[in-house]
Amino acid sequence: MIPRYTLPEMADLFADQSRYATWVKVEILASEAQAGLGRVPAAAVEDMRRARVPLAARVAEIEKERDHEVLSFLAAYCEDIPEDSARWVHLGMTSYDLVDTALGHTLARATDLLLAAARRLRATLVGKALEHWDTVMVGRTHGVHAEPTTFGHKLGVHAFAVDRSITRLTAAREAVAVGTVSGSVGTYALIDPEVERHVCDALGLGVEPVPSQVVARDRHAQLMQAVAALGACIEQIALELRLLQRTEVREVEEHRTGAYQGSSAMPHKRNPTTSERLCGLARLLRGYADTALENVALWHERDLAHQSVERVILPDSLSVGHFQTVMAADLVDSLTVRPERMRAHIDTTDGLIHSSAVLADLLARGVERERAYRGVQAAADHTLATGEHFAAGLAREGIDVESLEPERFLTRHDVIRTRLETLRELDD
Repeated sequence: MIPRYTLPEMADLFADQSRYATWVKVEILASEAQAGLGRVPAAAVEDMRRARVPLAARVAEIEKERDHEVLSFLAAYCEDIPEDSARWVHLGMTSYDLVDTALGHTLARATDLLLAAARRLRATLVGKALEHWDTVMVGRTHGVHAEPTTFGHKLGVHAFAVDRSITRLTAAREAVAVGTVSGSVGTYALIDPEVERHVCDALGLGVEPVPSQVVARDRHAQLMQAVAALGACIEQIALELRLLQRTEVREVEEHRTGAYQGSSAMPHKRNPTTSERLCGLARLLRGYADTALENVALWHERDLAHQSVERVILPDSLSVGHFQTVMAADLVDSLTVRPERMRAHIDTTDGLIHSSAVLADLLARGVERERAYRGVQAAADHTLATGEHFAAGLAREGIDVESLEPERFLTRHDVIRTRLETLRELDD
């Protein structure tokens, strides 16, 4: 991913030099296990430990001739190991015993970074939701004023969406945090399963139960789907905030620095660029998720068609997802909320948002439903046509109304707040 949408901690995980450091770790662990089985001299393992991680530039230089990254890495690594010891490196292994096991370790660590960011986003949403639990505003369905709600309730919806994404990501982490050290077609023909157990235990990985030559790619697809789902949840947050920042609404606003400039031509512009950026990144994540599904089906015990794809989509998806999640938490945390604008908009439809409550009152009094509905509808039509307040229209229809206060819609709101507070307990 381009640096613009990558944070340093995620970039470091997927850097070539970091990948080769993990490969060295896998090779040493495998050789340790082989030494324990009496198949590799202990002195050779010590020589492997002393060797430096080969430089990415050196691996690339060798690869120009060999056209095989793993063999080029092994050649570069063994340049720093005595010849008598170097011959024991990679004993009984195939390339993807190294690549996929290291990849499982890297994906687990990358998912941990994303999970930490998602938990922060959840906590930020919960905190802001509770802060504005009683900040009354109009709810909108189909973009049209519906009934009163609160800004806290709105954010609570998003907090639970992120919580579900955390559950999906946690399951996906378990799915990808596996390795295999089982040989060319997964039969352990030239390597003891104890080597695999030792390597995977040391790296905190599970074992692919029935390996081919590679770890099954539905695991990686599951992770990409979970990342995309989180991205879609963040897109929903950002889209909501974009809509609430429109000139006609202006109920919230993104944080601005003193140096902010919104347009090269129009100095007055205050555009919701952070929210827009988050929505755009979600589109990328969905594309990566679809592409990951294309990688599930491989020829026989494996082919190489998935590799070029994964070099792009795995680091890009996790980098974008991490960046998007961190930025979303920052956006919500620093958001300017305008309760006075929210309250004012409740009255812009001259009381029409109370129509459902009036209808319910009439039904409770025993009025036949069709008659009650048509009476309220006629009063609403009169308000829309004349601009006269809804209460006057109701009176014209002979309907007596006790109260048109928005708070009457929120008498059971504490039930939902109690549910939201369970999320706060997760982060305490």
